[in-house]
Amino acid sequence: MPKVLISDKMSPLAAQIFRERGVEVDEITGKTPEELKAIIGQYDGLAIRSSTKVTPEILEHATNLKVIGRAGIGVDNVDIPAASAKGVVVMNTPFGNSITTAEHAIALMFALARQLPEADASTQAGKWEKNRFMGVELTGKTLGLIGAGNIGSIVADRALGLRMKVVAYDPFLSPDRAVEIGVEKVELDQLLARADFITLHTPLTDQTRNILSAENLAKTKKGVRIINCARGGLVDESALKELLDTGHVAGAALDVFVTEPAKEHALFGTPNFVATPHLGASTNEAQVNVALQVAEQMADYLVSGGVTNALNMPSLSAEEAPRLKPYMALAEKLGSLVGQLSHGAIPRVSVHTEGAAAELNPKPITSAVLSGFLRVHSDTVNMVNAPYLAKERGIEVREVRTEKEGDYHTLVRVSVKTDAGERSVAGTLFGNQAPRLIELFGIKVEADLAGHMLYVVNEDAPGFIGRIGTTLGEAGVNIGTFHLGRRDAGGEAVLLLSVDEPVTGDLINKVRALPGVKTVMALRF
Repeated sequence: MPKVLISDKMSPLAAQIFRERGVEVDEITGKTPEELKAIIGQYDGLAIRSSTKVTPEILEHATNLKVIGRAGIGVDNVDIPAASAKGVVVMNTPFGNSITTAEHAIALMFALARQLPEADASTQAGKWEKNRFMGVELTGKTLGLIGAGNIGSIVADRALGLRMKVVAYDPFLSPDRAVEIGVEKVELDQLLARADFITLHTPLTDQTRNILSAENLAKTKKGVRIINCARGGLVDESALKELLDTGHVAGAALDVFVTEPAKEHALFGTPNFVATPHLGASTNEAQVNVALQVAEQMADYLVSGGVTNALNMPSLSAEEAPRLKPYMALAEKLGSLVGQLSHGAIPRVSVHTEGAAAELNPKPITSAVLSGFLRVHSDTVNMVNAPYLAKERGIEVREVRTEKEGDYHTLVRVSVKTDAGERSVAGTLFGNQAPRLIELFGIKVEADLAGHMLYVVNEDAPGFIGRIGTTLGEAGVNIGTFHLGRRDAGGEAVLLLSVDEPVTGDLINKVRALPGVKTVMALRF
């Protein structure tokens, strides 16, 4: 009989679910790392919340561990690479807190609109300052939604019920999905200029980090009120402080901070600022939901091998895994590439397998493409939940198989529909193992996709390779690999460079300034 340890406090219903599913369970909470190391070897599964830290040292002693289940979305307290190296599946419950987090955002919006915390403190101090607290109505106001995924769409629904107008910025929001959830899809600058309230519901990625920067905050309407229940790091906290002090921002409410726990902060004590200690998921209902979900997921895996919401494992049978593994690596890289290079709404993604690839189960390959594609904008996507997230965002997914071989023994092509038309990338496997890019937006190019890369589109002209080499050399950037392709002599050329360190904005600007350069982007694989 499988045996699970619940090492953090969670609903007793979780233990009940385990026992009903034929899993032995111990509830032992509050252990020190040393105490946990002493007992973890007994268990096949470990169910945690945020207190237990699953480090490589803990995993070293987890000789029988097969699965770690996080009751909640964040897995910062789990060393996922170390767990993967040990063959331990890591699961979370990304949707159990959605309603609770959305409601907290709405609660903070009300608190800002009517200055509730300050009015409460004043009244309980015996001041009765009725004329001091002049609020604003939510009815008729415009709510700007940054991120219209699962939580964002719930916030939109509640705001529409309050008779607000909702505009949304989300690169993955399709026009049909926008109509379905009742919002107007806009670009970020439009949202900043129009919104009376702005609420963030996007994960923290390289694309969203500091999305409300000092520059973007300056573009907001005077008197705007800002709410963040998503992730610390989405808002420039020092710039927000300055704009609160000047009155340009009429109010701000943060449930999350760059550094947590935030026991001291420059924003604390600022008039019209509301702070809560990361309470987005803190309701009885949410805690029960995530506990039940993690118990059900872990029990399914331990008893029958079913995989749900795994962060480091695709949904695969034991027979399929060896053949599919290199194809999924190729598919994920192609999805990531097209995701990083495409902008705006993507209503359709097509996955075309040809030759040997067409003989395999297409679902894991498609899931790997979607995982790479969506991971550019989400920190919780994986091969299991990627199809669900694509459907939620209104992305049509097509699978095409051509069993007849073309120029290559095996080939995977990923195409996306964009405002500029259909764009596609294609790749193959060298030696049936090594992923290799062979075509990029119609241009033949052979390249590895690994590490930090620089993508350049330029006019094919003599001397360009020397100029870009000199530019990178002067910046102290070492080139690992160099891949060049072109449509026609003297026409448009594509350059993919792998470099030994992250590509900085300063370097991108220097390359962009070179004669003949049309596009420059940093890529990461």
